[in-house]
Amino acid sequence: MVIIHKSIYGTTMSLPQMRTFIEVYRRRSLSDAARALGITQPAASQHIASLEAQLGHPLFDRHSRGVRPTAIADDFAASIGGSLDKAEAALASARARSVRISGTVHIAAPSDLLGEMITPRLGPLLDAGLDLRLHIGGRDALYAMLLDDKVHLGITASRPEDARLAYQEIGSEDLRAVAAPAIAEDMGRMPLSEALNTVPCLAYDLDRPLVRNWLEANQIEVARLPALTAPDLRVLRSGLCAGLGWTVLPGYLTSAERTACTLVEIAAPVRVPTNAFYLVWAKSSLRHPRVALARDALIGALRP
Repeated sequence: MVIIHKSIYGTTMSLPQMRTFIEVYRRRSLSDAARALGITQPAASQHIASLEAQLGHPLFDRHSRGVRPTAIADDFAASIGGSLDKAEAALASARARSVRISGTVHIAAPSDLLGEMITPRLGPLLDAGLDLRLHIGGRDALYAMLLDDKVHLGITASRPEDARLAYQEIGSEDLRAVAAPAIAEDMGRMPLSEALNTVPCLAYDLDRPLVRNWLEANQIEVARLPALTAPDLRVLRSGLCAGLGWTVLPGYLTSAERTACTLVEIAAPVRVPTNAFYLVWAKSSLRHPRVALARDALIGALRP
């Protein structure tokens, strides 16, 4: 067994032991950590027991729903967690560059982003020998899939706060209020605030994420709930072209329609806001060379 780390407590430990500890610490579950690592639960328990014996302190308190880290575990995780992730990611990236990698990588994104922006740029991943499985999911579903190891990489317009996830900004989208020409002409006969409160609004959901961003950036209040919601921005685009109302969409989704004048932009009185989007992954997933390869290839393909 290769010993690669000397802890703050003066003991030495192996990479498998440290990875098991970090997975158990982040997941608060021996069984979930073992499943993520591809080892048995007894093996995971043995790794933790070995570390506890070396440290002379318990790392976790066991209870019916999993484990709870002790203060020693908190200190230990802070000492090794970030450096371990970076070391494993660097090793996986080096392996991916040195040999031809094969295998399957699962990628998730909102349906419109996946269809319009992500899929057309996946050629480098296929050329590298990877098989791809694409999944659809909004922010919360995407994060859950990443944490449950159901997907390896996700693309979303939100920045994760969960410490088990890592991310990198890979681009941005401008948010433009748009409507069909006849609707925009009718709206132009009224003060903008009145028009936005009068003409039906189309939105992703009742929380109106993109619409709300545009309204806040332009200091406008719209109290009226959306008249139509759909969790696919391409559906909203179709509704706009049919003259159903107005909404706010990423610029890339309406550039062709605005060029053809089948949709027109409602001028922003203050500014056109932008929305960053991110590539997100579970920190532990980069120990797999194929995931590291796919991450690096996606970053290169999606960056402007």
